[in-house]
Amino acid sequence: MILKELRISRHLSQEQLAQMSGLNVRTIQRIESGSNASLESLKCLAAVLEVDVSTLNQERLMIDKKSDHWQTLPLLLKCWFVFNFLQTRPSRKSASRVETIGHISGFIFCCLGLINEAALVGGLLMLATAYLYHWLKWQGDKYGIWYDHESVKGS
Repeated sequence: MILKELRISRHLSQEQLAQMSGLNVRTIQRIESGSNASLESLKCLAAVLEVDVSTLNQERLMIDKKSDHWQTLPLLLKCWFVFNFLQTRPSRKSASRVETIGHISGFIFCCLGLINEAALVGGLLMLATAYLYHWLKWQGDKYGIWYDHESVKGS
């Protein structure tokens, strides 16, 4: 079931989803861990997440390469998402982590660049990576690639 992916793609905590759906937090946890859910629980969750009940029963989200969203993505962004899909489903949270790590380590290496020229180059590369991930997050938000419930409904 893809409940956890849907919840995270909407930046909701389990507590927020439980409150919005009228379900218990423990129920949300059980469903996300793979337990069967009643039809009534699924209907409540589907209404909050604005998807069909059948969508909640899907195993995972797939990129629909025929969707308008995918077709309008810049080539660099398509490559990034395909690369990430080879590992795991790309998430905004993982992109934010890379961005943060890039900024922190880039700043540290740039400071070390006062002593060592090679550290300055490394710092600049880390900062460039951080800014690339910042741009990719912005593009993901702009094109709605983190989750597109329309393309999932159509598949």
